[in-house]
Amino acid sequence: MTPLIYPDFTEEEREAMEQLSKQMEAVADKALASERQVGGDHYKSKSIQPWTAMESWMTPEEFEGYLRGNVIKYIARYKDKDGLKDVYKARHYLERLTEHLERGNS
Repeated sequence: MTPLIYPDFTEEEREAMEQLSKQMEAVADKALASERQVGGDHYKSKSIQPWTAMESWMTPEEFEGYLRGNVIKYIARYKDKDGLKDVYKARHYLERLTEHLERGNS
């Protein structure tokens, strides 16, 4: 695995990020982004996941924009709000965007 670089993080933060990144990779290897949730379980009780509904209601371009916008949102705010949790949420949306594009939606 290529070492992760976090220039603005302390050594302790870098180590924590490395450890959590490894844990997330293990989880990611087991399920598609569209089949899991990061940051809680508040959507798991829903019979239809919100982004599944949005994907069916939006054009592929609109849904792509929604996913891209959330990646930007979580990366932009991570230092000011939820830190590493927001980085993981951004990665989750990026993984979902990748899945969307791999299915030929571009």
